[in-house]
Amino acid sequence: MPADYYKTLGVDRSASTEDIQKAYRKLARKHHPDLADDKEAAKQKFQEIQQAYDVLSDEEKRSLYDRFGPDFEKMAGAGAGPFGGGGGQMDIDLNDLFGSGGPFAGGGSPFGGAGGQGAGLEDILRQFGGGFGQAGPQTQAQPQPQQNLDLEESVTISFHNSVVGGQRQISVKRGSGKVEEFTFKIPAGIENGKKIRLRGQGQTDPRTGKQGDLLIKINVASHPHYWRKDKNLHVKLPITIAEATLGGKIDLPTPHGTIAVTIPPGSASGKTLRLKGMGIKTSSGDGDLIIDLEIVVPTSLTDEQKQSLREIAETMDNPRADLSW
Repeated sequence: MPADYYKTLGVDRSASTEDIQKAYRKLARKHHPDLADDKEAAKQKFQEIQQAYDVLSDEEKRSLYDRFGPDFEKMAGAGAGPFGGGGGQMDIDLNDLFGSGGPFAGGGSPFGGAGGQGAGLEDILRQFGGGFGQAGPQTQAQPQPQQNLDLEESVTISFHNSVVGGQRQISVKRGSGKVEEFTFKIPAGIENGKKIRLRGQGQTDPRTGKQGDLLIKINVASHPHYWRKDKNLHVKLPITIAEATLGGKIDLPTPHGTIAVTIPPGSASGKTLRLKGMGIKTSSGDGDLIIDLEIVVPTSLTDEQKQSLREIAETMDNPRADLSW
């Protein structure tokens, strides 16, 4: 018994084109041979789904199918018209075919003249794809252009997440208007402009069921103090005149937690400290944390503080003693 295309797709006979397309996509994904254990059975089921979709998604084919059932292709198929000729004999009641008010009602001619208004030969040939007793026009299948099924979206993440990784959500609006939410992982050490690929979450080809990917472009927000170069993290560390002169230990917040940084005595502004392995950590190796010391000169001092500095300055060597032209 021929399959009912509506039952094959699981839709009502009054289903809209959009409903048919949604049902097809769902079934094509479920029964795609590449995703099934029993590939032969899946292939057969997939072909049935494809055949049903090819007919019901085409307005003209669907109209003929609704009137004549699965045998409509014998009437509308290429190679012979429905009135005899090269395609063999078929027992057709023309009034049933065109309706009681059609061009054959009352014995009229389908080409006009007696019997009232008739359907034009060109219209009939266009509908059924063949002539009267002769082969219809042969059409050569044209290669379909390759469709890009990938979708691309972009998100902005914090500098912190780009270094240590994390998790984000993204909303994607489909062509049908439906909005879908996806949760994805941000790998530690991801760089600005890189893309994360979610396989099979792109668009679906309604003809083949093939699915594209969702590509998420990562934009990394800037940080007020840290910046990145390759796998290394850089930061300017403000220190006081006393810390630069006497040295000591100060706390520095980093993406990997707060660490104690040792300031060597006599550190000049611009001196660089390098902490191995405290930079960007990736599967291919870890970068370093590079610290540029920056002496902060006080802008407001009490009279007592100023006097203390003068007394200290009088006991110090002149740093410009060797300066000459």
